[in-house]
Amino acid sequence: MDEAIRKADTLIEALGWIRRFRGKLTVIKLGGSVMEQPDALRHVLLDIMFMETVDMRPVVVHGGGAAISRAMDTSGIEPRFIQGRRYTDDATLKIVEEVLAYDVNEAIAKRIEEMGGRAMPLNFRSTNVLFGEKLTLPGPEGEIDLGRVGHVTRVDRSTIENLCYAGQVPVIPSMCLDAEGGMLNVNADTAATAVAQALGAEKLIMLSDVSGVLLDKKDPGSLIHSLNEAEARELIRTGAIDAGMIPKVEACLETLNKGVRKVHIIDGRVRHSLLLEIYTTSGVGTEIVKER
Repeated sequence: MDEAIRKADTLIEALGWIRRFRGKLTVIKLGGSVMEQPDALRHVLLDIMFMETVDMRPVVVHGGGAAISRAMDTSGIEPRFIQGRRYTDDATLKIVEEVLAYDVNEAIAKRIEEMGGRAMPLNFRSTNVLFGEKLTLPGPEGEIDLGRVGHVTRVDRSTIENLCYAGQVPVIPSMCLDAEGGMLNVNADTAATAVAQALGAEKLIMLSDVSGVLLDKKDPGSLIHSLNEAEARELIRTGAIDAGMIPKVEACLETLNKGVRKVHIIDGRVRHSLLLEIYTTSGVGTEIVKER
């Protein structure tokens, strides 16, 4: 009986958050650390189905770096990275299209359907919703060309929202079309950020292989559960946030400045981390807000 009461208490705790976020759009960025672990992916997709069932409208944006690298290796193509971004020539772009836009994208939607949910893969042979232009990086001797790499400048908001209103989960690969209809490879973090901004989402949730922002990287117990913009910038200044976490946090702050209410960084490998972050008071990751 005590265990049953504890379960009921958990549901009551979740009730307030379910009512608060009912009808609100949430963008979830799926990273490779989750997609490379079948059990972790299954639990994430179950969490997404739960969210849709209680009318919190999830939108999935995903990458597929590890799967792309494997396909390139099979084809004998050596990957090349510039400032952390994959250089994308025509041969690489074809692999990215097949693996990311079709194989991975449609597999995620299919798994949601197999588990009893409803999902729609939004790719180049169904309905594309991301549009953009080529991306170049600044370098000491001028702009650095990344090949067929781009960034998102426009999102087909109405198609995504109509699917959400119809009870379907939109599943979006991190690729876009340019003005001439050419395909471009897009960083998954920046694609998810663009979608969240365009939708005016309630939340952007970044699923990664870290639990969030730690005061001490060697101490998991130093997790910071909530940060505002000023606190986050101070942690960057003092070096508590460093290395690869800096661009992730800066992207979160940029997203907040574009109207998204909260950004969360959580470890997608933790079982039901999505539900624990959204529907419990303490959460399991770091939420970043403009102001408390």
